[in-house]
Amino acid sequence: MASGSVADQEGQVMLLGFWFSPFVRRVEWALKFKGIDYDYVEEDLTNKSTLLLTSNPIHKTVPVLIHNGNPIAESLVIIEYIDEMWKRNPILPQDPYERAKARFWANFIEQKVTESTREALLSQGEQQEKKVKELKEAMEVVEGEAKAKLNDKTLFFGGGNGVGYVDIVLGWTCNWMETIEEVGGFKVLDPESQPQFHKWMANFREVPFIKPTLAPKEKLVEYFRMVRQARLGLVANK
Repeated sequence: MASGSVADQEGQVMLLGFWFSPFVRRVEWALKFKGIDYDYVEEDLTNKSTLLLTSNPIHKTVPVLIHNGNPIAESLVIIEYIDEMWKRNPILPQDPYERAKARFWANFIEQKVTESTREALLSQGEQQEKKVKELKEAMEVVEGEAKAKLNDKTLFFGGGNGVGYVDIVLGWTCNWMETIEEVGGFKVLDPESQPQFHKWMANFREVPFIKPTLAPKEKLVEYFRMVRQARLGLVANK
């Protein structure tokens, strides 16, 4: 059983995941931040379990949180469920306006950063150039928000509470984006043009419940190379 710390377990909590998935890591970070004990089940996505297929029959993928037998899919949905179910250590802001802004930035990250990164990894030529351009523009916006909100006293987007919703949603960039850049043969991260974002990444990596969960870069490189080659091979054979 994985543990979020010394907090007592409230009901049976199980997380279906896959080691490389940044979406699974988000859910783990939320559980650990809340101090929730949970069972982790590693899935083989090439041979999906009956539990996964019945728990997430629409998308048939991870992460899936199962709480007292009730399955919840999609990382952002799961994080909000966790925050509502376990009130301690709030992830989302308590103020309705601030909560709405956090959701806005989470959606922006998903649509403009996460998706563009995925598409840049899985494309080449003009299509990849287009996606990299879109990703650079999105990172300029993220850097602007980081400059506006973060400083020497406020290290995370969660503000006074420390790590929050936006940090958890954006956190995959600390481990996965550099690897994707290397495998995809493009460059987006730049300490000179994104100084505040890079400070945030360095601080996020050192959070005690985050650091042990970051996958070794060499394993990620191997996996993403396999994924990229497989996708480009399918495109070439069409």
